[in-house]
Amino acid sequence: MLQKTSGKVKVRFAPSPTGIPHIGSTRSALFNFLFAKANKGEFILRIEDTDRKRIVEGAEEAIFEILEWLDITYDEEVVRQSERLNIYKKYIEELISKKIAYKKDGAVWISLPDNKNFEWIDGVGNKKISFSGKTQEPFVILKSDGFPTYHLANVVDDHLMRITHVLRGEEWISSTPKHLYLYEIMGWSAPQFAHLPVILGPDKTKLSKRHGAKSALDYRSEGYVKEALLNYMVLLGWNPGEDREQMSLEQMEALFKLEDVNTANPIFDIAKLEWLNGVWIRSLEDEELEKRLREYYSKDSLILDFLDKNKITKGVIIRAAKSRMKTLADFKSLVSEDNSRKKTKEEKQISEKLLKSLLKEFGDGEWQNEKFLAALKNFSGGEKISFKTIYFLLTGKEHGIGLLELNEIYGKDFFFRNLKS
Repeated sequence: MLQKTSGKVKVRFAPSPTGIPHIGSTRSALFNFLFAKANKGEFILRIEDTDRKRIVEGAEEAIFEILEWLDITYDEEVVRQSERLNIYKKYIEELISKKIAYKKDGAVWISLPDNKNFEWIDGVGNKKISFSGKTQEPFVILKSDGFPTYHLANVVDDHLMRITHVLRGEEWISSTPKHLYLYEIMGWSAPQFAHLPVILGPDKTKLSKRHGAKSALDYRSEGYVKEALLNYMVLLGWNPGEDREQMSLEQMEALFKLEDVNTANPIFDIAKLEWLNGVWIRSLEDEELEKRLREYYSKDSLILDFLDKNKITKGVIIRAAKSRMKTLADFKSLVSEDNSRKKTKEEKQISEKLLKSLLKEFGDGEWQNEKFLAALKNFSGGEKISFKTIYFLLTGKEHGIGLLELNEIYGKDFFFRNLKS
């Protein structure tokens, strides 16, 4: 049985730079981070880069960028396994000298004893998991290229770095007997293992690119804010109770408990993420939202010029757009004056009628919001024309910020141009 670990909690996020981490991998980082924070422990980052043939250029940099953007901060200096080969070599030679490991085909192997069971109480679900040594194939601990495998390197590092808890995806459950055996033959105490449920797509298969298994950086480029992404990731397999949905990172840190992690595999729901993103956007102060918009549109001179030239009505614009945005990417379409759909012949006739009606109502005077709205309601009821159609005729767009806000921002000339076009 696995011994209980005493002392200060210490966990790690140990990604391999063989690809840009997708949402599932980043969720593992978040859960480890929250577990450390909740227990006043330490969270470290270790780059497991021993699979040299599969390393992807830019992947390591992306790992750092993701963690920095999401405010998932780590303690201590970053460790790279490729810089620790002499350490692994020492332990491999020791296992060979004890005749526990053996050389074959240019690599070093280990076989588990058939007459032994390997079991532990998993931190997720508090369930006992057991494997017979008979079910485990011999495995490589040192490849022919001189680099250790994941099995050996992660066990050595977790021991030397005093990792107390290993929180990782449940796809690693079948490898845990190998790791327990390595701990045993090294004479080391094993950490507590907790295997997180795998995120599934809507079709209940493992989350893939077609489901939305993108990186946090992809979601950032699509206009998702970090608060929403963190909030949604933590709900993929964890439930603090009381039907909580919107939570800040600080609230997650205070509430997180390993026993509240579900054993059922969560379903990734992009609609839920979009909804939560809209909730978080509406939660931002206007000044903060403007800052986020400027960052998001930092290379879009049209939006930056738009924000700069509307200094007086900028607050009205941002508040009006805020209530309708699901992502930061929605802002441009909401405030843009461009229109791509041309009016039909019937719509042009309705435009002429609406223009005459408004001129009759207001003449050359200003369009006060209450009277403007009343005039539109009268026209809609009298002509049996939907407000959706009226909005399009007045703005040239199918949807956007409200007519009253547009009246406040642009005035009647904006509507005249669209009605006459």
